[in-house]
Amino acid sequence: MKSLLIAATALATLAAAGTASAQAAGPQNPGPVLPGVCIYFNQRLLAQSTVGQAVQTRMTQLAEEVRGELQPYATSIQTEIAALQQGQATIPADQMQQRRQALQQRIQEAQQLEQTRDNELRYTLSEQRRQIGVAVEPILIAVYQERGCGIMLDRESVFMANPAMDVTDLVIQRLNTALPTLSFNRLPVPAEAQQ
Repeated sequence: MKSLLIAATALATLAAAGTASAQAAGPQNPGPVLPGVCIYFNQRLLAQSTVGQAVQTRMTQLAEEVRGELQPYATSIQTEIAALQQGQATIPADQMQQRRQALQQRIQEAQQLEQTRDNELRYTLSEQRRQIGVAVEPILIAVYQERGCGIMLDRESVFMANPAMDVTDLVIQRLNTALPTLSFNRLPVPAEAQQ
């Protein structure tokens, strides 16, 4: 369950980081606009586009559903551990051994289910990002051509640049129109992806 919390936190952090970096103050004099140089920030698109925000919201909901599914396992395991600790002096050795084995099996089942759900959430997120990528690619090509870009740099590779060369806002605007949202549920991981 800890890994699911990490995944949900990572999604929230991604959204906050995208917003924070967009709002960070740049230099007083950003320098000249270099003809043919364009900059695009995919992480900001994922955090600020309507479809990116919809995916983040839905992934948080799916993580909560998984947490709810796993919680009964955690509760029953904790209850059994407490019962075994309290009954060490009174439970016969053979019964204690059987209960410990059953508890160990229950723990393994819970861990396996948690790993399965974690893989499903990761796969689901990657599939949604893939769909966003498919939708954004023709937009990037069109913007590249319209702006006369000779090169389009990833904002993560650029420390600082004149904001006039950044095409991210335009790409977000067009993506919001082309793909405003995605509706999805948790996806099972295909066998070929598990290997």
